[in-house]
Amino acid sequence: MKKSSVLNIAACFALLFLGFLPMANAQKAVPVFENGEAQIVPAFNDPEKWIRHDLWVETEFDTDGDGKPDRMHVDVTRPFQTDTEGLKLPIVYESSPYFAGTASLADGVLWNVKHELGATPPARVNPTVTRRGERPIISNSQIKTWVPRGYIVVHSSSPGTGLSQGSPTVGGDNESLAPKAVIDWLNGRAKGYTSPDGNEEVKAFWSTGKVGMTGTSYNGTLPLAAATTGVEGLEAIIPIAPNTSYYHYYRSNGLIRSPGGYLGEDIDVLYDFIHSGDESKRAYNNKTVRDTEMKNGMDRITGDYNDFWAGRDYLNDMGPMKAALLMSHGFNDWNVVPEHSLRISEAAKAKGIPTQIYYHQGGHGGPPPMSMMNRWFTRYLHGVQNGVENDAKAWIVRENDPNDKPTAYADYPNPEAKPVQFFLSKGAPKAGGISTKRSANQGKETLVDNYSFSGATLAQAEVTEHRLLYVSPVLTAPVHISGKVKVSIKLASSKPAANLSVWLVSLPWTEGRNSKITDNLITRGWADPQNYKSLRESEPLVPGKFYEMSFELQPDDQIIAAGQQIGVMIMSSDREFTLWPAPGTELTVDLDGTSISIPIVGGTAAFEKAVKE
Repeated sequence: MKKSSVLNIAACFALLFLGFLPMANAQKAVPVFENGEAQIVPAFNDPEKWIRHDLWVETEFDTDGDGKPDRMHVDVTRPFQTDTEGLKLPIVYESSPYFAGTASLADGVLWNVKHELGATPPARVNPTVTRRGERPIISNSQIKTWVPRGYIVVHSSSPGTGLSQGSPTVGGDNESLAPKAVIDWLNGRAKGYTSPDGNEEVKAFWSTGKVGMTGTSYNGTLPLAAATTGVEGLEAIIPIAPNTSYYHYYRSNGLIRSPGGYLGEDIDVLYDFIHSGDESKRAYNNKTVRDTEMKNGMDRITGDYNDFWAGRDYLNDMGPMKAALLMSHGFNDWNVVPEHSLRISEAAKAKGIPTQIYYHQGGHGGPPPMSMMNRWFTRYLHGVQNGVENDAKAWIVRENDPNDKPTAYADYPNPEAKPVQFFLSKGAPKAGGISTKRSANQGKETLVDNYSFSGATLAQAEVTEHRLLYVSPVLTAPVHISGKVKVSIKLASSKPAANLSVWLVSLPWTEGRNSKITDNLITRGWADPQNYKSLRESEPLVPGKFYEMSFELQPDDQIIAAGQQIGVMIMSSDREFTLWPAPGTELTVDLDGTSISIPIVGGTAAFEKAVKE
């Protein structure tokens, strides 16, 4: 063949080859976005082809006393294209102390709450946890949601749980530094290994370095814990019902209080509940953490705030935080009460961090709508400019609405809500009244503590000496409450210590009045009168002497329907939450020295209009 012919044939083949290049590139799987949301990509949606493996990431701490940095057990689930096509993707990451199993809450594990205030409680039983799970899978959470949409999903077990080394500390620094180390590894700044003690390294070559964290309850706390380290690469977090302060979880205004549904739980109980790590290290961990640090710091006698609790409050650690925050919580969550989310979201907004909050009317858990989460991660992990940062700052699920149809508001609390001060008028042992106008010389009224009666029973009682109840006129129009109710009370106790519990209720009590709210509780709160001056220093009450104190109830956003009455109920022990001292303590309330401030949309004018006949 002539040289020119060979060249022409070669040129044809070259053009043909180059012609196929765009087609070959077009066949590569990439994330797809529509309307600012990541879409399911069929090429990513074949579980049989997902690559799943595990590893151990080295941290900067040693909490199990073996002289070596603790390593965290991590699993990875990613599309196969991250191996075959050089695809790099962002990460959705969930960490937990629960993945490897938990202890039984058998008799004796929880603290016995039936004793006098200030008394040393009887000893409790320390359970053990049998680890569950098989490598390489730590958890299957998040995977079916996010991998098909162009993300890699990563899980890790918290220190001292599962196959992660170290010790649980329940809010200690290592629980922040552990997920930080994983995020550092995803960005090439920390080392990962194929085994807990070996030297064969694993690289996250498939990671873009952009990480978003989410999870519910404890799993929702850990994204915040990681964010407070300021770690580079953690771009966004979606905590769902997170515990943001262990003091606020186990205490209220100086009062020893259990989380709803777990009467007698305290921080050492939770430590035992999650301690599923290496059995050979548990004795050391128990001695140094549970039996020393926690025993000396938790103070189940006075309930006072101290440095132990301050070190487990993420509000105190928010200086370095910069991850965009989408917070989610239920207004009727009495396990992790709703103040946990509000206190952090308010601090994040004050720092200028992109922040949104989603509240629903249900109980513990409940993520934001999938579309909202998708937009959040799409914006901050994939970098798609979908304008989510310009969306409404607050999303509230209204009564009877489905959770995926929240109403948008400019902020929470509702900016149109104004504090309305209410005063009490006498009526015990029946119901007295509340009014925006003060009536002088209402005197004093007394209740007798008796833990045998639940708050719901007392709210429905027509006549009882075990609570004081003050109600508004019947509403002729709806009243929208949004924010935190504040109680200012002047009271005396017949004993040196007493529980104090306050409920805001909607009456008459009608079980199951809508699909989201199963009773007429609006909100509630608890306090120890011994802490009337200081949260850090309580003092015994002088029987018969009157003391003044103020505290807030849990935040809420609820529309009280026409035909209802708003009631303030004051009692001593709250059967589902507080200690159970012997019945008989008397609390006397000075009505002229007591008031309650309720945030109402439209302020005093709106309330007055709603009670006109």
